[in-house]
Amino acid sequence: MSTLPPHACRLRVRYAKDGRLAYLGHLEVMETIMRSVRRSGLPFEVGNGFAHRMRIQFSQALPVGASSKGEYYDLLLSEPLDATVALEALKEATPTALAPNAAVILPRRVPALEAWVDLSCWDVAVRDSSLHAPGFEDALGRVRDEGVINYLRGTKPRSIGLADTLVSCEVRDTDGGVDLVLHTRSSNRGALRPAVLVKAVCGLAPLRVCRTGQWHQDDDGTLRDPLAEGQGVLLP
Repeated sequence: MSTLPPHACRLRVRYAKDGRLAYLGHLEVMETIMRSVRRSGLPFEVGNGFAHRMRIQFSQALPVGASSKGEYYDLLLSEPLDATVALEALKEATPTALAPNAAVILPRRVPALEAWVDLSCWDVAVRDSSLHAPGFEDALGRVRDEGVINYLRGTKPRSIGLADTLVSCEVRDTDGGVDLVLHTRSSNRGALRPAVLVKAVCGLAPLRVCRTGQWHQDDDGTLRDPLAEGQGVLLP
């Protein structure tokens, strides 16, 4: 049985994570946004647990070291509110480097945002004068043939399968190295971090990683924008 009051509504917000904040952790981002929501004066819902936490869901965490042009969160509001009004209030209350740029009102009951948004596009810059697109593509092919990348996350060994997580990788030469346009898929089996792939292919750390888009992919391959089914304001 739902605990949501009948007049509650769901506000989905898209925001950027500026490149200067690439090394800000996900928990710090969450805390900053929740403080901004409180400053905005929006009538948000709180849970029924002991801590009475804000009812807010975030899209999948960015890897540390990555920026983004489009992250998302869902905020449950305790009363109906126009998305344009909500967006302006959030923009005024949020630091510029995390400022929201779009908001829509969605049905109250939708799939959990973190699991539903499962396809990401990344721009990745790798800089080394010895790197060229043909050689990088050959090395990438060998890594894909192996099927699994084993790596360390901190001091703990991890592994990620590529069949489910690496959708495509376009490589192009640029001054002093290569640029990648990478598409990855996340699931309950894991998510591929661009830096992990680059390290496995050429042994280097990327100079820059930026998530440029996120979608949900239906079983028939159709891509669905997280904001497309809502009603509200979409800004460039």
